[in-house]
Formats: sequence, C-alpha cells, structure tokens
Amino acid sequence: MIRELLHRGVMEREKSLSDQLEERLIEFAAGIVMLSADLTGTPAGKHIAMQILRSATAAPSNYAEARGAESRADFIHKLGIVQKELNETSVWLRILKRISLGKEDLLVGIYQENVELARIITKSIMTAKKRSEAPK
Repeated sequence: MIRELLHRGVMEREKSLSDQLEERLIEFAAGIVMLSADLTGTPAGKHIAMQILRSATAAPSNYAEARGAESRADFIHKLGIVQKELNETSVWLRILKRISLGKEDLLVGIYQENVELARIITKSIMTAKKRSEAPK
C-alpha cells in the first residue's frame, strides 16, 4: 500500500503541468457529478443538477480540446470556453450555497476548487495572449 502511494506520488510529479490541470478539472467534474446525484429530488433540484452537470463536465473536455489546439489563437479561444464553463458552474454553486442543502462543507470545498481552477485558466489565457503579442 505504501509503495503504491509513493509510486503514485512519483508519477504525479512526472506529469506535465497541463496533465495535472486536466486531472484537476476531471476530479472537479467528478465531484460535481456526485453532488448532482443528490439534487434530483425536486423539479428545482433536477434543473440545477442538469445545468451544473453540463457546465462542470464541459470544462475538462474543452480543456482537452485546447491542449490539441491548431494555433495559439485557437488555444486562447478554447481556454476562453473553459473559463466560461467554470464561471457558469460558479454561479450554480453559489445558488446551491444559498438554498442550504445541509452540504455546506462539501459545497465550500467544491466552490474553492472552482475558484482556483478559474484563476489558473485566467492566468493561462493571459500568458498565451502575451506570448502571441511578443515580437517574433
């Protein structure tokens, strides 16, 4: 067990930053999938579950698309889509926090990860834009 954990730690360090970010986005989406399973008991809950599922699961798939971008402009555009999906997810999470489902600790953690991921994507967009404006 310990050997497996140490090996996993080494493997994580060997992954590129973009691999690590993609994994975080996938983990985030998986957390939203689990959260949304508990929301479907009412029409409002079902609506929110479907909306947050769509936006949260779109972020990692669009990030994967950005990683395969055909140009820097395409990369920036696709990262912008990831940013929009994370922004929408943030709104749904804030709505859920306000209607108090008795899962405040879980929501706070998921919301904080959403904020951190959005900041990383914003910084990536800014860096990519600077690089495209730099003299060649």
